[in-house]
Amino acid sequence: MTQSRQFPLIRTVGFDGLLITFADSMTERSNRAALAFRNEIGKLKIEGLVETSASLASTYIRFDPIQLPHAELETQLLAMLEQQDWYNAPLPSGRRLWQVPTVYGTDLAPQMDEAAAAAGLSTAEAIERLSQTRVRVLTIGFAPGQPYLGPLGPEFNIPRLQELNPMVPEGALVLAISQFVLFSGPTPTGWRHVGQTAFRCFRPEQTQSFALNPGDEMQFIPVSRDALEEIRNTCTDGSGGATCQEIAA
Repeated sequence: MTQSRQFPLIRTVGFDGLLITFADSMTERSNRAALAFRNEIGKLKIEGLVETSASLASTYIRFDPIQLPHAELETQLLAMLEQQDWYNAPLPSGRRLWQVPTVYGTDLAPQMDEAAAAAGLSTAEAIERLSQTRVRVLTIGFAPGQPYLGPLGPEFNIPRLQELNPMVPEGALVLAISQFVLFSGPTPTGWRHVGQTAFRCFRPEQTQSFALNPGDEMQFIPVSRDALEEIRNTCTDGSGGATCQEIAA
C-alpha cells in the first residue's frame, strides 16, 4: 500500500456492517479506491453479503453474520486489500459521461458571482473553468439519486455558507469545498447555487429510478436561459436535454 500506514482501515459498523476507509478526507485517489474496492467485492458473489455502497472515501459492506461470520469476512477483506494498490486501481467499467445543459448565474442561480469572487476569479473565468471540468460522481447520498461531484480545481475549495439558502429547486447545481452537488429535489442548502439544470437525478416513475451511478462523469455545458426553458418545455424523459455516452475503459 502506498497510502499512510493508518489506511486502509477496517471498522465495525453495528452487528452486521464493516466500513473500509481509504483516507480521512476525499481525494481523487481515495474515492477511486472506494469505488474500485466496492466493484471488486460485487464481482465475488460472496454468500451472506447483503449489500455494498461507496462513499467519498470508504466502502461499506453489510452482511448476514449467521451465514458469514464477522471474523471470516474481515480476514477475506484484509487479504483483498493486500492484493493491489487500490489507490491506483482502474475505475469500474460501464461508466457514462453525461453532458448537461446548464444556466450559470442569472436569477436562476443567483450565487454564481459570489462563488467566483470567493475563488478569486471573475464570473466569466469561473464559468469557463467549471463548464470545462469533467467531474466524477463520487457518491450518491443525502437524498434519493443525488450525486456529489468532483473534484473541482483547488481554487473552488470555498467554504459553505454561514447561513442556509432557504430553498433551491430540483436540478440546482451548487458548489462548495471543491465539489458540486446536483439536487434531486427542492431543499435548503449551505452550498452556493451557481447553476440551474432541468436534469432529474431521481426518476421514480422509471424502472431505473436513479439516473446516475457512482463513477459516472458529468460536464455542465453553458446554455442560455431561453435554451433551458425550451428544454423544460420539450424534454419529458427527465434527462434535461443531457447527452450520455459510455466512457471507454
